[in-house]
Amino acid sequence: MLISIKRLLQSSALQAPKCYRLSIRQLSDKAAGAGGGGGAPIRDVDLQTFPPEKIRNFSIVAHVDHGKSTLADRILELSGAIDKSMLNKQVLDKLQVERERGITVKAQTVSVLYTYQGEQYILNLIDTPGHVDFSYEVTRSLRACQGVLLLVDANQGVQAQTVSNFYLAFANNLEIIPVINKIDLPNADPERVKEQLYSLFEIDPEKVQSISAKLGTGVSSLLDTVVKEIPPPPTKSREETLQLFLFDSWFDRYKGAVNMVQVHQGVLTQKSQIVSCKTNKEYNIKNMGILSPEQIEVPALYPGQVGYITCNMKTAKEAVIGDTFYLKDNPMPPLLEIEPCKPMLFAGIYPLNPADHKDLRSAIEKLCLNDNSVSVSEESSPALGHGWRLGFLGFLHMEVFSQRLEQEYDAETVVTAPSVPYQLVIKGDKMIKQLGKIKTVSNPGEWLEKNFVEEYREPTVIGTIITPVEYLSSIMELCNEKRGEQISIVNIDQTRLNMQYKFPLNEVATEFFDELKSVSSGYASFDYEDAGYVQSDLVKISILLNGKPMEELSCICHASKAQQKGRHLVSRLKEELPRQQFAIAIQAAVGSTSKILARENLAALRKDVTAKCYGGDISRKMKLLRFQAEGKKRMKSFGNIQISKDTFVNILSNKKR
Repeated sequence: MLISIKRLLQSSALQAPKCYRLSIRQLSDKAAGAGGGGGAPIRDVDLQTFPPEKIRNFSIVAHVDHGKSTLADRILELSGAIDKSMLNKQVLDKLQVERERGITVKAQTVSVLYTYQGEQYILNLIDTPGHVDFSYEVTRSLRACQGVLLLVDANQGVQAQTVSNFYLAFANNLEIIPVINKIDLPNADPERVKEQLYSLFEIDPEKVQSISAKLGTGVSSLLDTVVKEIPPPPTKSREETLQLFLFDSWFDRYKGAVNMVQVHQGVLTQKSQIVSCKTNKEYNIKNMGILSPEQIEVPALYPGQVGYITCNMKTAKEAVIGDTFYLKDNPMPPLLEIEPCKPMLFAGIYPLNPADHKDLRSAIEKLCLNDNSVSVSEESSPALGHGWRLGFLGFLHMEVFSQRLEQEYDAETVVTAPSVPYQLVIKGDKMIKQLGKIKTVSNPGEWLEKNFVEEYREPTVIGTIITPVEYLSSIMELCNEKRGEQISIVNIDQTRLNMQYKFPLNEVATEFFDELKSVSSGYASFDYEDAGYVQSDLVKISILLNGKPMEELSCICHASKAQQKGRHLVSRLKEELPRQQFAIAIQAAVGSTSKILARENLAALRKDVTAKCYGGDISRKMKLLRFQAEGKKRMKSFGNIQISKDTFVNILSNKKR
């Protein structure tokens, strides 16, 4: 049978369209009747009679590039939600930035029908991001689940984000199914990974599933385990008063705000009038449906079921993650609370063209509906105009958000250099000193000098680094350079270490991850969590051009690194600033102009005023040169240094030539 399939492929591969070509493995699977346990399309199911006991809600969580999206593709194929095809790669990663970068940045929900022992089950799967900068997507996704698939690469083993995801699921009291993926790789070592799981989490090796998401090996058995071990959602009768839980939202250019909800009790129909517990606003349901993965409209949603709704929601701010909706005139208490995301990194975003301010405002509001972990506040700059101060979870999060603004909304923006939030304990009377009047500052323009402040505090994080043993010394050197304090170093097995350090957030928020990958040849992984604020010796570095401060170029750093930072900024400015008719002194100073850290001189443009002198005494040339020098001196005294927006773009966005 396999020989005939090969001949068929060889004879028809050139004529068949690419979208219809199947691999030999897939054709042989079909010929052998593979795909047992699959189900019919979910659109053929009568949701009204479907019991909530046969619903399973679970998420796939893992470190970056451990195969979450690939496993989701195989589950969709096995359940019959999509056709088997070699083109099915990252089906749930619908954003352009996700496909370009090869990572998941937005959690995606999909409902499929699966048959187990002759019974049909609805599996509500959430594919989550793996990078630490998108951890809020994982946090809110787990609140809508009763179990997780903890995916681990059979080659790389347990990584930093694996540890974080395990304890996050454990804290939410979820059923954890450990899964080793990529067992088809030549260097795969499942037994070693099982030892790591037992050493770190005390997971019984007998309960660990082994699969190959790429080939589909073991996926059917894994779904059987999902049905058997993950409990159904805790729901009440459909005769009870309606109660919905909102756990995701996004913006659709045709439908407006789309909300992903789970019905806890009662029945949601298109005639329902619902009210938000958070905002107390009323909404009329326009349409509803389920994702499988395309949108399938349904007339009603019943207890335990997950689906999307669209309503007359006018602004993105009204969609509050963790909100509870109830039927009008039948108020109900909130089901649960999801704490709002705490930004770790702040940056200013301004329109490249001031005329695009209104369009950029609309784009940011719509994109924040898709990404609820971004905080927004307005700010202005003398050089860049009116803009916004946005809070992100990390540097990659900031880059992806800016890229999505450009790709999805054609927005041209200027993104300033990122900074972390600091705390200032303000000086005052005795009562204020005891209570501690604290001001949080993320913009250097709001910084207060030492004579107004009792103490400065900077945010810290607990960083987890998992690395092979041979890179221990180089990583320790890097951590010490970043002002890290060692907490522990534990052997996972004979070849890998689990290192914990306490870092200032400012040191690890931007370039630390790249530097860690560099010193470890790409083998080390990094994850961090908030560890609160500690007292620190912080200073504000001001940039002076001919003695005049430029607030847009100011930054905050630790006193021990102020001179290094100041020299770097001054050097960059000398490269980027255009030369003027007079000399420019570029200086980096601490706070006011009292202490200069670094200085560079940008020479004036030279004009040969003696070119018209073809003869005569030398005194004539000296007279012209003296007049030129006096003119440049007067120009320097009252001349304004004009910095183009392109120069600000290059400096503030940290672009390198």
